[in-house]
Amino acid sequence: MDLYVIFMGAALVNNIILTQFLGICPFLGVSKKSDQAIGMGAAVTFVIFIASVLAYCIYSFILVPFEIEYMQTIAFILVIASLVQFVEMVLKKYSPALYKSLGVFLPLITTNCAVLGTANNVITKEFDLIQTMIYSLGISIGFTLVMYIFSTIRERLEQAPVSRSFNGNPIALITAAIMALAFFGLGGLV
Repeated sequence: MDLYVIFMGAALVNNIILTQFLGICPFLGVSKKSDQAIGMGAAVTFVIFIASVLAYCIYSFILVPFEIEYMQTIAFILVIASLVQFVEMVLKKYSPALYKSLGVFLPLITTNCAVLGTANNVITKEFDLIQTMIYSLGISIGFTLVMYIFSTIRERLEQAPVSRSFNGNPIALITAAIMALAFFGLGGLV
């Protein structure tokens, strides 16, 4: 499979948030300000990329040879939880403002379906290591891109005259639906 198609398909056409609806919690919770969205996107990018590569290696070199493939979900969750703890410690030490602004959403990366979904997808799609790296990078870039675009739209919506019944999450969900339609249209490019 062409690496370009894998990357573009993961980042845009099959965007993990807008077409698979994975990672909605941080999408709605942290996307009110663009700097928070970029910070969350960077943290999720690191975790998705490393977790997917480690998940591929654990599955291919440990679980399959020992015929314990049924342990993949538990193994993947342990890898993800460890990576999130690492990210949390690094942010707390080097970027306390970002650590504080992300708040409860940072530890929730552990339970972010986008991370586990990506790790499971690389196994299901039977990617090799290079394809796994490209796919997870595409998913991560797509996640960050959508978080950033959505955060800038939400910043503008805060200033817009919106009916009281649509304030907050209702207008955010409508905006997300419109963005999903726009990304769906990118399917013809790949």
